[in-house]
Amino acid sequence: MENGDVLKLEAVNENLEKVIDFVDAHLENSGCSGKVRNHIELSVEEIFVNIASYAYRPGIGPVTVKVETDRDNPSVTIEFADSGVPYNPLEKTDPDVSATADERAIGGLGIFLVKKTMDNVEYSFRDGQNILRISKKLD
Repeated sequence: MENGDVLKLEAVNENLEKVIDFVDAHLENSGCSGKVRNHIELSVEEIFVNIASYAYRPGIGPVTVKVETDRDNPSVTIEFADSGVPYNPLEKTDPDVSATADERAIGGLGIFLVKKTMDNVEYSFRDGQNILRISKKLD
């Protein structure tokens, strides 16, 4: 990856705008379409809000967001790292999207959308941290 940057802050919903602005700053000169930018922002919001809501429950803890862009193969990779409760969201069964909202089980729709809109989603647990990486081609 050619260009990378890191943001460290408390995992609280009030910091969501800072995270979105941080990611947008990296996408600003990437030439990606509005549709791709919306997919990335939706995914970033979903992941950050989940970390803020559940990783340190009932307390608060840090999250690190790293953005890497690749100009040769126009793409972005965003990594979220927290030291909250170990949890792999990719192990959650995808919701039945053919069911009505009343019939569908609560939860799981957000990570399902992340998996559908991003090109790659990976989870690992290393050195006491949950690490979730999402990537998307920008062209």
